[in-house]
Amino acid sequence: MNLTQRIVTAMLLGLICGALLNAIFSFDLLPQAVVASLDSLLVNGLFDTIGQIFVRSLKLLVVPLVFVSLVCGVSSLGSNARMGAVASKTVVLYMVTTAIAIGLAILTAILIQPGVGIDLAMASEFVAKEAPPLKQTIINIFPNNPIESMANGSILQVIVFALLVGFAISQAGDQGKRIGDFFNDLNGIIMKMVMMLMRLAPYGIFCLLAKLFADVGIAMIMSLAKYFFTVLFVLLLHSLGVYSVIFKAFTGLNVKIFLSKLKPALALAFSTASSGATMPVTMRTVEQRMGVSKSVSSFTVPLGATINMDGTAIMQGVATVFIAQAYNIGLGLEGYLTVVLTATLASIGTAAVPGVGLVMLVMVLNQVGLPVEGIGLIIGVDRLLDMTRTATNVTGDAMVTTVVANSEKLLDKNIFNDPKAGAVEPA
Repeated sequence: MNLTQRIVTAMLLGLICGALLNAIFSFDLLPQAVVASLDSLLVNGLFDTIGQIFVRSLKLLVVPLVFVSLVCGVSSLGSNARMGAVASKTVVLYMVTTAIAIGLAILTAILIQPGVGIDLAMASEFVAKEAPPLKQTIINIFPNNPIESMANGSILQVIVFALLVGFAISQAGDQGKRIGDFFNDLNGIIMKMVMMLMRLAPYGIFCLLAKLFADVGIAMIMSLAKYFFTVLFVLLLHSLGVYSVIFKAFTGLNVKIFLSKLKPALALAFSTASSGATMPVTMRTVEQRMGVSKSVSSFTVPLGATINMDGTAIMQGVATVFIAQAYNIGLGLEGYLTVVLTATLASIGTAAVPGVGLVMLVMVLNQVGLPVEGIGLIIGVDRLLDMTRTATNVTGDAMVTTVVANSEKLLDKNIFNDPKAGAVEPA
């Protein structure tokens, strides 16, 4: 089986195993001594141990993933003076669309309330921590000691330091190129680590869900369905609504033509769940099918694959509200604003590989004082949503690329409006 099939199978087996254990515990189907043994040795023993190791593995990758990925992305800016305007417009658009995405996700989740009624407060020993004030959160973004920030896992400070390092590398000439090559190699190694973890994810998913459903029962399935369709709804609304409005407002071009020519890239994005793997097709599409100058696409598309993670931000927004509701923890206005700020910055450091959004969700949950164990609620269906949100990310990459090229008069509108331009698919 491929990874998606293994994860779905692990999710289903975890649900079934947990539900059966919950039925055994609830209805005394076995002698009390056997039930106690199952609970202590299996549920709170083996399942809890493997599940916690998997969660710790997710935490392990957060700091190196954010730092190296961001350094690579920012250092790719180069020192070309013409790229200054392109870079500033691209970064601003990516950040604005991400903030809109997370805000839309939080608002929709508050209205739909996918986590209300789950009531995991009694099923967890977690004690809610008060989230720091928004003012202090902004101040804490800037590090006193970057090494200390990495050691303490202060990810917002790591992001700022990575931005500074990446920009310095881009301006340092031959020295910067040598260091940049090193970080690119290191980034490849970290991506391999992520993929190694994702191959082990089915085992972690099985144990997390088996323990969870053994504690709370089968009623969780309907709540997961509500979460799943909430995220899916926001993804479609952002992709077909927000992006279309921005594209039409800034270019005046036909949105249907844009979406139609983007189909090959979207199909690959959906099947691979990786913006990075889709990048060659995305670049070819915007250049040959939409008429974007290579001088723009060679910068905006790779940068988008690094920092434009609207789909991931949507998942983080809905998941944060879902987990807060499931644990009966109120975030308040400052909490939600903190989520918007944190998830927007976190999306910059989210690498373009499948499943890595879960790693970044750890940071968002920690920032507002929510239990990281809540990831076990959503991780089973995350792979299914990952494919759709990758398609959302690729749509955003292409939209921003076309808008920036049009603003710099580096978009050939004759090619864009020609339905046959670049129609031959790559081998």
